[in-house]
Amino acid sequence: MAPKSDDAWNDLAADAPSNTNESSARMTPEERISVLTDGLHKILDKAVDSPSHWQVLLDASSTLWRYSGGNVALLMLQMAQRGTEAPTLVAGYKEWARHGRTVSRGEHALWVIAPRTARVQQVALPDGTRQRIPAGGQLPHGAVDDGKKTVITGWRGQAVFDVSQTQGTPLLVPRGGADSVANAPELWSSLEAVANSHGFKVDVTAAQYGLTSGFTDFAEHRVQVGAWLSPEERTAVLAHELGHVLLHGPDDELGRLYGSSADHRGLAEVEAESVAYTVLKAHGIDRGPQSASYLAGWADAVLDAEHDAMAQEGSRRLPASRVDIAKSVLGRVTAASKGILEITIPPGFGGKITAVDADPRLSPTATYVGLGGPTTSDGPVMAGP
Repeated sequence: MAPKSDDAWNDLAADAPSNTNESSARMTPEERISVLTDGLHKILDKAVDSPSHWQVLLDASSTLWRYSGGNVALLMLQMAQRGTEAPTLVAGYKEWARHGRTVSRGEHALWVIAPRTARVQQVALPDGTRQRIPAGGQLPHGAVDDGKKTVITGWRGQAVFDVSQTQGTPLLVPRGGADSVANAPELWSSLEAVANSHGFKVDVTAAQYGLTSGFTDFAEHRVQVGAWLSPEERTAVLAHELGHVLLHGPDDELGRLYGSSADHRGLAEVEAESVAYTVLKAHGIDRGPQSASYLAGWADAVLDAEHDAMAQEGSRRLPASRVDIAKSVLGRVTAASKGILEITIPPGFGGKITAVDADPRLSPTATYVGLGGPTTSDGPVMAGP
C-alpha cells in the first residue's frame, strides 16, 4: 500500500460538517451535536473503505494527540472544508486571550464535541446499594457519604480556533516534524519506561528469531524485541508491542468482541501498528512504508469484525456497524497513543496549549505553527504575525 495522504486530505472537504460556520450561532445544542456526529460518521465510513484515509486520521492524531480521536477527525474535516492546512494547535477564545492572542476578524470557529459534567455525591445505602445525588444534597436516611465525583451527563459543541486563525503575542513553540526526528536510543528508553510503568519487562532477545520481530507475553508480563534488529527497528517494534500492552490484555472485553484480542488476531495488529505509527510520527519518524502491510488490511479487518459482530447480537456493548467499530478503534488507538506520548513527550503541544508548554525556557528549539514562516532554525523562532 502506498497511501496518498495529500489526495486523501483533499478528498475530505466534501465530508466536513456543512453548517458549522455562519449558521452555527442559530443552532440548538442538539442540532450542533447532530451535525458534528454526522460529519464524524462520514469520515469514519470513508476511512473503512480506504487505508489512506485511515492513515490521514493517524497523521492528524500524531499532531493533535491530546484530543480524542473523534475530535481530531472533526477538526481535520472542518479545516479541509475551508481549504486550509491541517490544524496544529487549537484552543478556545478565552484560552488564546490568556496567552496574548486574539481570534482574527472574520474567522469562524471550529467545533469539537465536549462533555457536559456535573458534580455528584456518592452514597452507600443501608441495603448495600449505591446511589448518586446532587452534590450538597441531603443524604437519604441511614446513607453513608462515599465522596464526590464528576460524571458526564451529556454532550455539547465547543467552539475552538486553530493558531492560524489568531494573531497577537508571538508564541514560542517546540519544533516538530522532520527537523525533530527522535534519537532512537533515547526514544527506546522512554518507551521502555512506558512498558515498565504497566508492569512489563522488555527483553532484547533472539528467542523469536525466524518467527516474529516482537512478542508480548501477558502471562509473564514481558515484551520481547528481536536482538537482530537495528536500534531504529527495535524502537518501532517496541512501540508496536506497547500497543498490544495497552489494548489487548486479558481484561480487554471490548476488543475481544470484535476480533481484537491478546491473540493478536483481527484488528489487534492494525490497532497496535496504528499506535506505533502515531507515536513514532509524533516523534518525527515516518513509518508509512513499514506500516503499509499492517494498515493495508485495515478495511478487511473492520468488515470481518462487522460480520463477526452480526453473529454475536446478544452483547449489549458490541459495536453494531463498521462505523461503530471504526469509531471504537480510533478511540482506543488515540487513547493508547496519548498514554504513551504523555511519558515520551514529543516536541510540539499535542494540539493543546498550556501555560507550561508556552514557557520559552522549556523550548530550546521551535518553529512556526500553522502560519507561514521559516521551518529550519538552530534556535527559537516565533509563531504568529
